[in-house]
Amino acid sequence: MGLVKTIAIFIVTVFVLLIFIPVAIPFFILRLIGLNQSMDFFLYKLAQSWARIVIVITGCSMTVTGRENIPKEGGICFVSNHVGIFDVILAVAYSGRPFGFIAKKELLLVPGINLWIFLLGGFFIDRKKPRKALKTINQGIKRINAGGAMLIFPEGTRSRGSGIGPFLPGALKLATHSKALIIPMAISGSYDVFEKTYRVIASPVSITFLSPVNPAEMSPQDRKTLLAEKLRTSIAETLNQQ
Repeated sequence: MGLVKTIAIFIVTVFVLLIFIPVAIPFFILRLIGLNQSMDFFLYKLAQSWARIVIVITGCSMTVTGRENIPKEGGICFVSNHVGIFDVILAVAYSGRPFGFIAKKELLLVPGINLWIFLLGGFFIDRKKPRKALKTINQGIKRINAGGAMLIFPEGTRSRGSGIGPFLPGALKLATHSKALIIPMAISGSYDVFEKTYRVIASPVSITFLSPVNPAEMSPQDRKTLLAEKLRTSIAETLNQQ
């Protein structure tokens, strides 16, 4: 059954991408000339529909709480633990806001996916080149300051179900430099859905949106030294409850 679900999700994803690519061309042009606000919501709804179809096919038992903590307007930054590749699908399905995220540059080589990331407001980062990486981060800050949303995984890599790792130094620059409202996210169970066996398994999955944290209310020193640990602790405590 797991193999059948895996194939079904692959077919649905390819089908959506084939439909999406020709539709995306005019939106791609609009994004290049800066007329992107009118398209963000449409593209997000399209991506959200795909994500929810994928979740239904998996048969996962979903527990989603705290969505009332997500502001409907204004620049925000989702900060989440990173369990597995299913995390982004969960965020797209349940965040209720168009958001971008900073992806590794290797995804630029994946046809279809690269266009999706760009049109949804994401950016590609080359961590081996600090100057280019800083430029990418500044693009994310600009998006937040314009009232958009970004998603950060401060661990820097997937934990693969082994708890929550340390937050990397500088991982919260998008939030601290923009002084955006932060919405912590706690995700559990997503690693078991696919990566554990590389076949889709119907597993219990939880995603919790915690109360907002406002870095603007903290001193510059506290933002630098305490914010990351405060967010990590609140997410870890929620994971323990889940």
